Amino acid sequence: MAEPLLSVRALARRFYGVRALAGADFDVAAGTITALIGPNGAGKTTAFQCISGVVPPEGGRILFAGAEITGWPAERISRAGLVRTFQVARGIPRLSVLENLLLYAPDQPGERIWAALIGAGRKAERRARERAIAIARRLDLLSLANQPAGALSGGQKKLLEIGRALMAEPRLVLLDEPIAGVNPALAERIASHLESLKNEGLTFLVIEHHMDMIARLCDPVIVMAGGRTLMIGSFAEVAADSAVQEAYLGRPN
Repeated sequence: MAEPLLSVRALARRFYGVRALAGADFDVAAGTITALIGPNGAGKTTAFQCISGVVPPEGGRILFAGAEITGWPAERISRAGLVRTFQVARGIPRLSVLENLLLYAPDQPGERIWAALIGAGRKAERRARERAIAIARRLDLLSLANQPAGALSGGQKKLLEIGRALMAEPRLVLLDEPIAGVNPALAERIASHLESLKNEGLTFLVIEHHMDMIARLCDPVIVMAGGRTLMIGSFAEVAADSAVQEAYLGRPN
C-alpha cells in the first residue's frame, strides 16, 4: 500500500485553555479529494492552521511527502508543496486578477543585483506571467485578468483563491470551504475544476459544509468531533453512522 501524502498523528492544540484539538489522527492519500467534516467546534480549522504552519501544534506529528513538518513555518511548508486557501479570499482588492496571481509565483528573484546582471529576473517574471495566464485561462478568469480583484463576484474570488494556490505549484492543497456563499452554477464550475485537477494528480483536503459536494467529489470522508477523529469512510458510510449523526445533532456520542 502506498505511503500517504499527508499523515496527522495525535495532533493537539489549546487556545486559552480550551482544547481545540485533542489527538486528531488521519491520512490523506495522493491523488484524492479527501473531505474533513464535522460540526462547528470540531477542530477542522485548527487542524488546517496547524498543518499549514499558521499556528504550531502543542502535541502530535505531521508528515508530508515522507518528511516531518511539525512546527515548520508556513512559508517553508508552502515551498515544500503544501498550500492552503482561506474561506475569505485573501486577494488584494485594488490589484488586478493577474497581478494577484503573480504575487504567489514561487522563487521570485526580486530586485537583487545578481539576478538583474544575469537576466534571471526577467526570465522568472516571464515564466510567472505565462503560468498566471495559463491558470487564469483554466479557471475561466482570463477575461477578467485586468479587472481589480475587488470587483469580482464571491464565486470568482473563490476561483482566484484556488488560482493563488495553484501558482505555488503545490502537491497538496488545503481547501477551506471552496463553495461557501457561491451561487449553484458557479459552485458546479468550481467542483468541475477540482475534479479535473484531481484527475491530473493534484491532491486536496477539503473543509466543506455542502454535503452534496462532499458526496460528489470526496472519498474518503474524515469526520471530526471534539477535536478528535470520529470516523473515516465513504460518504455513504459516514452518513449512515449513528455516532456521526449524533455529533451533528449535538447529542453526546
